[in-house]
Amino acid sequence: MVRTAETYHTPVLLKESIDGLNIRPGGVYVDVTFGGGGHSREILSRLDDRGHLYSFDQDEDAEKNITPAENFTFVRSNFRYLKNWMRYYGVEKIDGLLADLGVSSHHFDDETRGFSFRFDAPLDMRMNKRAGKTAADIVNEYDEEALANVFHLYGELKNSRKIGAALVKARQQKKIETTQDFAKAVESLFRREREKKEMAKLFQALRIEVNHEMEALKEMLLAATELLGPGGRLSVITYHSLEDRIVKNIMKTGNAEGKIRQDFFGKFETPFSLVNNKVIVPDSDEQERNPRSRSAKLRISEKK
Repeated sequence: MVRTAETYHTPVLLKESIDGLNIRPGGVYVDVTFGGGGHSREILSRLDDRGHLYSFDQDEDAEKNITPAENFTFVRSNFRYLKNWMRYYGVEKIDGLLADLGVSSHHFDDETRGFSFRFDAPLDMRMNKRAGKTAADIVNEYDEEALANVFHLYGELKNSRKIGAALVKARQQKKIETTQDFAKAVESLFRREREKKEMAKLFQALRIEVNHEMEALKEMLLAATELLGPGGRLSVITYHSLEDRIVKNIMKTGNAEGKIRQDFFGKFETPFSLVNNKVIVPDSDEQERNPRSRSAKLRISEKK
């Protein structure tokens, strides 16, 4: 089981994402995905005594990676409450925000959390173990249509209806309580040559539903849009198409749906200007060192 900061999570695109923030030493910055603290430590190294960093993480395990500093505040909360917490700390404007949206390797390697089909564990998947429905609650309580919708929307699985039906059938025989119960209920629906890839999508979809990830992401990004001052930077690393689409839309149009707005003169209205028109991806060396980085995309924008 992984416990140390060094192995908790290897920061992806560390230099590129922090360089993208264009840090001012005396500025106010937010890292909404603290995890192992790698990105936060790099931000702090570029701040002086006038600057301050606020870092968010709802997982109690992340607190073990905190290195105390006078100009650092850890917020144990879901980043969807960014605006409320900044108001609580009396922060009206920020100079930059970083989000590394990928699930930490720690969560996949901790066999007690139920994030991976590699281990037989209680089917939990909650980032915040103190609140909300577990993955087991969802697969045992949602009706067939609701289950199918989860796997279609968040896993982009073509056989989502069959998956929903298989889970309902399986739970009638025995409650689905572990990752292996879950996997076995549907494994016959996947061709052997694609089984691992499809199973990964299945677990991803359930994790997203458990943690309300898409809703939280939209709320955080819209709050960041309000909080960033002119010239403030938004630096976001995504790992799958669903979250990347939301990030891209907000950076280009200011809304999650990507709806283009024009003023009276037909001029395109958006709160941001793109710093990198083309996504930044890890080079081959980083992908070799850190397999988790292979699907990473970095987008950076600046508040107008």
